[in-house]
Amino acid sequence: MLSPFVELRRKLHQIPEPGFQEFKTQMLLLDELSKLPQHRMSIRTWRTGILVYIRGLNPAKRFGYRADMDGLPIPEDTGLPFPSEHPGYMHACGHDFHMSIGMGVVTHFVHHPMKDDLVVLFQPAEEGPGGALPMLGAEEFQDWKPDQMLALHIAPEYPVGTIATRPEILFANTSELFIDLHGTGGHAAYPHRANDMIIAAAQMVGQLQTIVSRNVNPLDAAVVTIGKLEAGTKQNIIAENARLEGTIRTLSADSMRQVKRRIEAITAGIEASFECEAKIDYGSNYMQVFNTPDVTREFMDWLKGRDNVTLVECTEAMTGEDFGYFLEQIPGFMFWLGVDTPHGLHHAKLNPDEDAIDLAITTITAYLEYKSV
Repeated sequence: MLSPFVELRRKLHQIPEPGFQEFKTQMLLLDELSKLPQHRMSIRTWRTGILVYIRGLNPAKRFGYRADMDGLPIPEDTGLPFPSEHPGYMHACGHDFHMSIGMGVVTHFVHHPMKDDLVVLFQPAEEGPGGALPMLGAEEFQDWKPDQMLALHIAPEYPVGTIATRPEILFANTSELFIDLHGTGGHAAYPHRANDMIIAAAQMVGQLQTIVSRNVNPLDAAVVTIGKLEAGTKQNIIAENARLEGTIRTLSADSMRQVKRRIEAITAGIEASFECEAKIDYGSNYMQVFNTPDVTREFMDWLKGRDNVTLVECTEAMTGEDFGYFLEQIPGFMFWLGVDTPHGLHHAKLNPDEDAIDLAITTITAYLEYKSV
């Protein structure tokens, strides 16, 4: 017989939605919450997100758990009997797991309250444009602001039963990158009468790759990747416009600023040398996930005493996560949850092992009870 939270995960998996458009997801979660005893619980909505407050027996502090809600624009290719019902969208980053675990945590503490209060956040738009920062500033959150927060992210590369984390930086600073170039189009037979943006874009891609190798401290780490390039309309027409789309990732805020300064300098050089116009848009920017050292180390030490969990002290990753905005203001941590699948995050075949769901619920509730004594 399936766990009710595995069943919920399967329902959520079928309705992935873009950031700030998680309408069906919100309705499903609110319906599940309505089935629980209400005397100890208060519920507020914020845009497409949900905040659940569970009152403790004799509270001295308030804990928070955050689960993200949105899906990704990826056509699913898992072959599961409960595939996405929204063409072109999939829960390919495990947010269906994160929400089901969050609901398991709510359910446990509604029936078995701990000493302290708990707020469980179902946060929209983690994949973009970013829901954590505006949620952090919302009145609903500020009214119930926790004293400590935690969150998890599924990890395909670890087996079920493994939890991986580390003090200090876990995930990188990240920024989207969009550069639009505008020149003069024309006939391919008369290149001297045009201003070719394919050539300008090609030069720019090459120059952008020098930033990490020549402008970033080699003892730091950074990534500048152009993942998409669009230009031109036909093989015998010189392209008037080009668009580069990419990502920036750094392990320090200083390196992020340095990378952006170099991108702007290179773009100005392209404008001058090709006599074109250029526009930069950094899109969504996410702060590093910086785990509070003493709180994280305490959690790791506590995990070592549990029989059903293997602790791994992992290295930092260039992954981006907007949970870092919460940790900038509130002590806490994020950890990787092993789900044992050969396909990585954001892959169309991602199929995490559902056994990890109940293990995560048991681990989080036990940890919060330990902290609340």
